Amino acid sequence: MRDVDRIKEVLARNKGELRRRFKVKDIGVFGSYVRGEQKKKSDVDVLVEFEEPVGFFDFIALENYLSNLLGVKVDLVSKKALKPRIGERILKEVIRV
Repeated sequence: MRDVDRIKEVLARNKGELRRRFKVKDIGVFGSYVRGEQKKKSDVDVLVEFEEPVGFFDFIALENYLSNLLGVKVDLVSKKALKPRIGERILKEVIRV
């Protein structure tokens, strides 16, 4: 998956499943794909907000599910875990699906 529009399309098409299976409230893409700076080995940075708290294993299961869905490694970041300085930059850059 080499294009942010395609990533958004796949995520949007699977949003219902993400909500049912993983309690995803909001999801978006940020990082190199959004800036058009991705390389061949770039991962996809995905910001997620959950409807309710999730455990470590559920978080990793979602990250793996998204990696398989998109066909490229996903670096999953919880909105709740954002640090103020970097979080501000990410929130300005994120493209929500």
